[in-house]
Amino acid sequence: GKFIRIHFGATGKLASADIETYLLEKSRVTFQLKAERSYHIFYQIMSNKKPELIDMLLITTNPYDYQFVSQGEITVASINDQEELMATDVSSNSEYCNYCHLPGKSFILLFLLQSAIDILGFSADEKTAIYKLTGAVMHYGNLKFKQKQREEQAEPDGTEVADKAAYLMGLNSADLLKALCYPRVKVGNEYVTKGQTVQQVYNSVGALAKAVYEKMFLWMVVRINEQLDTKQPRQYFIGVLDIAGFEIFDFNSLEQLCINFTNEKLQQFFNHHMFVLEQEEYKKEGIEWTFIDFGMDLAACIELIEKPMGIFSILEEECMFPKATDTSFKNKLYDQHLGKSNNFQKPKPAKGKAEAHFSLVHYAGTVDYNITGWLEKNKDPLNETVIGLYQKSSVKTLALLFAS
Repeated sequence: GKFIRIHFGATGKLASADIETYLLEKSRVTFQLKAERSYHIFYQIMSNKKPELIDMLLITTNPYDYQFVSQGEITVASINDQEELMATDVSSNSEYCNYCHLPGKSFILLFLLQSAIDILGFSADEKTAIYKLTGAVMHYGNLKFKQKQREEQAEPDGTEVADKAAYLMGLNSADLLKALCYPRVKVGNEYVTKGQTVQQVYNSVGALAKAVYEKMFLWMVVRINEQLDTKQPRQYFIGVLDIAGFEIFDFNSLEQLCINFTNEKLQQFFNHHMFVLEQEEYKKEGIEWTFIDFGMDLAACIELIEKPMGIFSILEEECMFPKATDTSFKNKLYDQHLGKSNNFQKPKPAKGKAEAHFSLVHYAGTVDYNITGWLEKNKDPLNETVIGLYQKSSVKTLALLFAS
């Protein structure tokens, strides 16, 4: 989601604009539900509108070749991925010729000569880096590892995919694989090498892919805001909030709880202004009015989620204990809230529906939540040894993203 502000001066003259991002669903980089797809840029690149990108990123044009981006839908009926890619980046004169037959071609060509990514001030090297890192994320999903014989230690199951990912990220492939399987961790004042199981390595790969995408996304927003900013004085602004609405799926996880909590808070804000503050304004103005309780107070559900010993608080607490599990988290939720809060209920999923662990009564409906993997999602640990490699990458943009 995003919050866009268009700023105006005292006389109403346009001054500048800025964008704030909210709730980037980075889990979608590595996992999609049946009815959704990952971020559009992956499919735009594979649309083959720009064959040079396919060659540069060492990829195919088939999304099903890449596990991270092919778990849900791969097309959207209302979106033409080839046209969207061209709107984002038209980079060669030959590409303009396809549009010369269109009405008002002078205006259109002028627009095409300055595609979005160029207007926003990204250099040629930065543009290349954006594509390369996006391609590397796709390759990360195809990395394979196996268990060593008679050991609980992971080792690479082939190096071809790692070679491609490392090339795109400006890294040494052998160093990348070693860092994934044998990260160095700080114990006291010393660093020691720590073995990893196959599942731990896969978890690490997913977390690193999400981190690269998220940091690149946020960096691009910062750069966009720099282009939208001016030194002109600001006095007023028009703001537009664009976030996902309330979500009720067959399978609802931590991401759904976060967006539903946000919508719950927004609805409470609207209700308070529409039904409480308006009536108080009537009293101030001396209007004869009998206060009406519209029964729209959502505080009980909000407090269940955000207050001390609420769902978020218990999740944070469990993440501090190394031996905590999904089961121990669920047990704490039940001990604290079941039978004590009307908004917290034991789920009753219909036959054939996904497993659920608890239900919340939201203003928009009752949602069954599945807590599998919430502890890992909330901690989202990054392999610091791999981060160290990123910081020394020959791709300057990657090194910049992880500089801090």
